[in-house]
Amino acid sequence: MTKTTLFAGAALSLLLPAAAAAQQTRDAGPDDHLLFNVSDVEWRDGPASFESGARMAILEGNPAEPGIFTMRIWMPAGFRISPHWHPNPERVTVLSGTFHLGAGEVLRADVTTALRPGSYTAMPPGMRHYAIAEGETVIQLTSTGPWEITYVRPEDDPRTRKADDR
Repeated sequence: MTKTTLFAGAALSLLLPAAAAAQQTRDAGPDDHLLFNVSDVEWRDGPASFESGARMAILEGNPAEPGIFTMRIWMPAGFRISPHWHPNPERVTVLSGTFHLGAGEVLRADVTTALRPGSYTAMPPGMRHYAIAEGETVIQLTSTGPWEITYVRPEDDPRTRKADDR
């Protein structure tokens, strides 16, 4: 082998990890600059995995597909999310209202942490948790899709109940 070949091989081996890291960075972020004023946020019903009354707005990505996504969830006063878990980490920032978060497989309104605007929580995959909205509450949720929610008690899942049971 010549010195030139050795040098080229060494240089390439140094550049490949940097190229891979750059690709990961590109894959983890948006293709274009995203900028939302509060008036630009488009709310719609859902998600279907919640009781009716909640609204959501997708800011980035697609929760149904692989990759990072960010969505906002608006909940009316008293809204409850029964004990459940997700297969991917979940990061939540409270934007308004009070988001009472509890851990465990049984919803206990008296055993929650009151998260007020500006509060943040990150939950690992599989963590059993539940929530109650005090006042109209908006959270911003970031995770990796596809976003799935599995209720501890299948009968708590609005997707599997008959329409006349709602």
